[in-house]
Amino acid sequence: MLNKSEKLVSLLGGQPVIPVLKIADAKQAVPLARALARGGLPAIEITLRTADALEAIRRVAGEVEEAIVGAGTILDPAQYDAAATAGSRFIVSPGITKELLKASADSDVPFLPGAITPGEIMAGRQAGLTFLKFFPAEQAGGAAFLKALASPIADVKFCPTGGVSAVNARSYLDLPNVICVGGSWVAPDDLVKAGDWGRIEELAREAAGLRKPA
Repeated sequence: MLNKSEKLVSLLGGQPVIPVLKIADAKQAVPLARALARGGLPAIEITLRTADALEAIRRVAGEVEEAIVGAGTILDPAQYDAAATAGSRFIVSPGITKELLKASADSDVPFLPGAITPGEIMAGRQAGLTFLKFFPAEQAGGAAFLKALASPIADVKFCPTGGVSAVNARSYLDLPNVICVGGSWVAPDDLVKAGDWGRIEELAREAAGLRKPA
């Protein structure tokens, strides 16, 4: 049986970019998820930064069979539980706390907490998490900082998020300790608001082409 970090890798490791989405109108969620999946990015993170976020997760989980929907910006156990109940298949947090680690231990839904310092990363590792979010990636030192962690903490892998774009994604994906990256550039707010699903599908296809080196 896979442990939770291995389960996360199986969910997210099949694509180089995880779209990080802020959905203001739940009606946009299903066509957006379908466009991203058609472009080759079925795994998506819907952040709990809007009032419609949980409803958006519910709709994608219930109506888009090809999607792997997760919840982001989870700050406390109540949000963890609410997101899991809504149908999230993975949970993402900007940081790591004892309370969230306990919520993760009590849940079947795997947890991807953010960590940027060696101490935070080691705390996640000691809790049994060997796949972490590196956030905010660019502000915390970028690919060079993450590369420096690859040798001393070799068994921990990362999904860098925060300032990652089509321009710099490759610098992260080339690292041995990076599984995938998270980014919002594949579904910018203006295209989502306009319902330009065709252009979003194109951006997703371009991002899906950023495969990690063999």
